[in-house]
Amino acid sequence: MLDATLCLLIKDKRICLGLKKRKLGMGKYNGFGGKREKGETIEQAAVRELFEEAQVKATEYCKVGELTYLFPKMKEWDQVVHVYLVTEWEGEPRETLEMGVEWFSLKNIPFDKMWDNDKIWLPLVLEGKKVKGSVVHDEDKTASHTIHVVDDF
Repeated sequence: MLDATLCLLIKDKRICLGLKKRKLGMGKYNGFGGKREKGETIEQAAVRELFEEAQVKATEYCKVGELTYLFPKMKEWDQVVHVYLVTEWEGEPRETLEMGVEWFSLKNIPFDKMWDNDKIWLPLVLEGKKVKGSVVHDEDKTASHTIHVVDDF
């Protein structure tokens, strides 16, 4: 199973999301991240992927989630996603070949244009909680999920 990362940029009661331009999740808003490369720690992968997709370097971040995503019809997409809340960074988020960049008020997150399970766990993370669990997908919809608030990983 793949290890992947997801970084959520938070500042001034707003969240910066990327509009995925290609591959898995195309056309959906999401945080910034991707697969861990050989020899990288998961934190190194998070910082690298954030830079590649939004052109910013994370300087203050903490792990807030560990979610296992299962795709029964596409086993090669199965992955454990390590979610980081990024509160300080160098540079300004900008569009790349992989992702568009858009800021949203924390009260106006476009859940209808995101993976449908994000509405389950993301509000918990934004309340300051940490989450762990699994999500089973049927195509791009959630077939089932188990999400728990945890103290640590």
